[in-house]
Amino acid sequence: MFSITIMAITFGVIFLAELPDKTALAGLMLGTRYRASYVFAGVAAAFVVHVALAIAAASVLTLLPHRWVQGVVGVLFLIGALMLLLKKDEGEEEVKPPADQSFWKVSGAGFMLILVAEFGDLTQIMTANLAARYDDPISVGIGAVLALWAVAGLGILGGRTLMKKVPLRLITKIAAGVMVALAGFSLYEAIVG
Repeated sequence: MFSITIMAITFGVIFLAELPDKTALAGLMLGTRYRASYVFAGVAAAFVVHVALAIAAASVLTLLPHRWVQGVVGVLFLIGALMLLLKKDEGEEEVKPPADQSFWKVSGAGFMLILVAEFGDLTQIMTANLAARYDDPISVGIGAVLALWAVAGLGILGGRTLMKKVPLRLITKIAAGVMVALAGFSLYEAIVG
């Protein structure tokens, strides 16, 4: 069953958590060197793989008793919030451009960059948490993919402009606050049952 509310919550949480991440910078660097549509195609495909893996991991979590799942999800959200707040700003990573500017080379470079750089990333863990919390893999999956695509698109088409208008630290604090609220709801459900 599809829920627009769950999709919107997932979109907001994942978007805010991914925005200050290295993906926007990597997309920006690739987007300034290559055709944006080629870069986006590769990055978008990699995010679909990441979300699918996170949803699969969440299905394993749902096999546990509901109170345990809520407790684990709550603790993981708190850890995620701490990771966001304590994370030091990373410098831009150097991305080796492919010599060939063809669609397959450029999109392949974007795909591999995101596949490797984002594996086990905070947003992948958060996607699994949200899927386990709401037991709605379709809504969570669509919300997460759309959020990741939106961040990648922003990074590819103009991440630096956005970062000039909205301080990165503010985005990080908002994302951490949302995660603390979700942790509180999950832990409350774990305790109350």
